[in-house]
Amino acid sequence: MEDNELFIDLVNRVTRSTVAVIDTVAGRGGFRGEELATIGQLRDQCIELIQMVETQDSNSNESES
Repeated sequence: MEDNELFIDLVNRVTRSTVAVIDTVAGRGGFRGEELATIGQLRDQCIELIQMVETQDSNSNESES
């Protein structure tokens, strides 16, 4: 695997794990009200990165075909 592929794989794993942690902690009531906007922004940014990785993977698969 080249460096770019390793980077993309790491971004994918970290962002998915971050979303899972945020959802778990939020479900348990682990955030104070004043933290919710920041936590929501972080979750949205992670979702955006996940979508970017999936789009890139899809484009890579199409170009290989």
